[in-house]
Amino acid sequence: MLTKYDVLILHKDCLTINTIEALLKDSDKIKILVSDTSDKKKEYFNDVISLPFKISDLNQIVENSVIKKNFNKNSSIPIKKYKLDKNEKKLIKDENFILLTEKEIQLLELFLGNKKPISKNIILKEVWKYSTSADTHTVETHIYRLRKKIKSKFSDESFILNNKDGYLL
Repeated sequence: MLTKYDVLILHKDCLTINTIEALLKDSDKIKILVSDTSDKKKEYFNDVISLPFKISDLNQIVENSVIKKNFNKNSSIPIKKYKLDKNEKKLIKDENFILLTEKEIQLLELFLGNKKPISKNIILKEVWKYSTSADTHTVETHIYRLRKKIKSKFSDESFILNNKDGYLL
């Protein structure tokens, strides 16, 4: 029902129906409560705006909520037994982490978006924007260094795999 909307703006009076509360609780949409009083149902919402309000205030709240949501989305991306935090440029497992370069993050994102092995040429094109006919060892070098970091910190030798078709997680 709510999947086709990006932002939900609800007045506190529509929250008396339990089904709406349940939908809000499980929704990943940006939810803004419009209220003329302090309301106990704030926990389901990204933000609250008080009545009366200016459209410019509502616009600012929506913009801030989108920024916060995108920031948080980049802060915890699961990869195998790890968590990728793009904001801090870290790969984290338990209390340990390694710092990543921007290219290493782009590599991991490319691998995450594909379940099948990715060829060197596709990696060159997508991450480095090189021509697929370029003769370079950039991919092999970056993957070697990333594997070395992961093995050194986490003792994981099977994080990035490869076969005749390419590389994969």
